[in-house]
Amino acid sequence: MVSRRDEFDDFVLDAAARLEATCGRAFPAVEFAVEDVPRGPAPWDHREVPLGRLFPATSARPARIVVYRRPVETRVTDRRDVAALVADIVTEQVAGLLGVSPEELDPGFGE
Repeated sequence: MVSRRDEFDDFVLDAAARLEATCGRAFPAVEFAVEDVPRGPAPWDHREVPLGRLFPATSARPARIVVYRRPVETRVTDRRDVAALVADIVTEQVAGLLGVSPEELDPGFGE
């Protein structure tokens, strides 16, 4: 039996793997993580609760994309919708890291 938390982790990994297959060598060095909720507002956040964040690379670690499970799950009612929203969040964050639009990475972005 797979827990909801494990299933969510798999959605993030699946979305990252699809993008990596699409980008090939252009895929950036990035770590993916899932946290239940954001720890606090980042200076670049607006007033809404973020669904994901991109933390730029430092000299000590690669860039990091974090997807927040609870805010995502509160915005959808169906598990398929969770997977689709996670895919959009991961696409949007990777696009930000590459400096391209999400639609360039995934023509179906946001559908």
